[in-house]
Amino acid sequence: MEFLLAIMTGILYAAGLYMMLRRSLVKLIIGLIMISNGANLLIFLLGRITKGHPPIIKGSAEVFADIYADPVPQALILTAIVISFGLQSFAIILVKRAYKVVKTDDLDEMNTTDEEI
Repeated sequence: MEFLLAIMTGILYAAGLYMMLRRSLVKLIIGLIMISNGANLLIFLLGRITKGHPPIIKGSAEVFADIYADPVPQALILTAIVISFGLQSFAIILVKRAYKVVKTDDLDEMNTTDEEI
């Protein structure tokens, strides 16, 4: 299972990087979304996938005796999801506004500063 998720993380990173290197702003945003999903999977994999009990220590014990699910990677992923959603929303609005002004989503055409008379 971990091997499959590691392969999927690599595919998401590769596809996201490929999309970000295209000239279209829409493809840039799709690549950004793919890379953020790949990062979430990477954090999930670093937390080690275990089927365990919730990390609650009984009153009589001082340390965990059984296998438990680590809550830190899950909290990091939730935080990353919220941050990436805000970044994606900002990027979509920014691209929409740039498209309204320039009338194109091609980065090469947006890069020129020459004004045609």
